[in-house]
Amino acid sequence: MLAGYLRHNHPQAMLVHPGRVLGAAGTTTAIGTTNWSGYADVSQTSQEFTRVSGSWTTPSVTCTAEDQVSSDWVGFDGLTNMSVEQLGTISWCYEGKPLYITWYEMSPNPAVQVAATLKAGDKITASVTRTGTSYTLKLTDATTTVNSFTKTLTCALTTCTDTSAEWISERPGFKIGVAPLAHYKAFKITNGTETAGGKSGTIGSFATNDAITMLDATSAYDLATVSTLTGGNSFSTTWKNSY
Repeated sequence: MLAGYLRHNHPQAMLVHPGRVLGAAGTTTAIGTTNWSGYADVSQTSQEFTRVSGSWTTPSVTCTAEDQVSSDWVGFDGLTNMSVEQLGTISWCYEGKPLYITWYEMSPNPAVQVAATLKAGDKITASVTRTGTSYTLKLTDATTTVNSFTKTLTCALTTCTDTSAEWISERPGFKIGVAPLAHYKAFKITNGTETAGGKSGTIGSFATNDAITMLDATSAYDLATVSTLTGGNSFSTTWKNSY
């Protein structure tokens, strides 16, 4: 059942409003979307990014009878284009019970469920590494090692442009619309790194950073807020509402 839902994929960011503020390491753009919260580094140059990585603890969710979802991931693209190259974890309230799974998605194909034995509290490190048109998607579950996986896939340069690197908490979209955001405990990324233009760095070392807040459909209130960067490579998002 869950694998079938996942096949309807994770849509690109649904932008609401931009605004510019000054960050410690340069210029940070505060933007709003209706489905993402977290950080993104964006370039105007195609194939700018060749690696993105981050670590987090799988958030637990508090469930009601309503189905709700929270997806946490790192990857390329999706903020300013239609392609995605990403992987991560899902915390899912399904029929009133929490389920935790690992997954990946590689354009032009839909998302794929890998393991349903993930648990809240599992320690995750995930990365996407690109060499030409070849992508290595690697997820390591240091707590439950059977959940770890590595996938090597390809995508044409014209399809996967690699113009952004992201560290995101998301409410995914399905064929019936965007799902309510599951009530998760704070999601915290640590050791958020990237390679851009051949140079290794952190989220905050790139020239510009987008700090993304998730808003409701009317832009009246927050669904998930994002903290400032700590040490250039760590931040947290905090649940505020489901929809």
